[in-house]
Amino acid sequence: MKIKSEKDFWSGLMFIAVGLGFAWGATEYSFGSSARPGPAYFPFGLGILMALLGAMVLFKALTFEVEGGDKIGPWAWKPLLVIVLSVAGFGLLLPRLGMVISLPLLVFAAATAGDEFRWKEALVNAVLLTAMSWGIFIKGLSLTIPLWPVFLAK
Repeated sequence: MKIKSEKDFWSGLMFIAVGLGFAWGATEYSFGSSARPGPAYFPFGLGILMALLGAMVLFKALTFEVEGGDKIGPWAWKPLLVIVLSVAGFGLLLPRLGMVISLPLLVFAAATAGDEFRWKEALVNAVLLTAMSWGIFIKGLSLTIPLWPVFLAK
């Protein structure tokens, strides 16, 4: 069997591996029922869907001819490191600085990973993401995520 698209081949394998990993990890939790889903319900279903998507991408990589073989280029190390460090920084800063400061910091830091960074777009994204996160997670789901920095909290 000949690989006709390297990018699709490796991305399909990655989706399958990550999807099956999530599905397998979810089996450690209670599934519940359709009426009252448990903590394993969503990650298991999402993992299976991700693995199926990966299988479709992998099938395409092995069956449909692509001009030039769609080779994998060099790794973009700078964006990879910036995104990973931004998310890790968000995880460390959220309990101390709250969502109102740490989430916009995450958005601005992650936006610098791209070649086309624009302050206005990053600001709009930060405001919308912070407002939506507040509405969904704090108001809607009543999660105990700190909104303001520790030194400003009541």
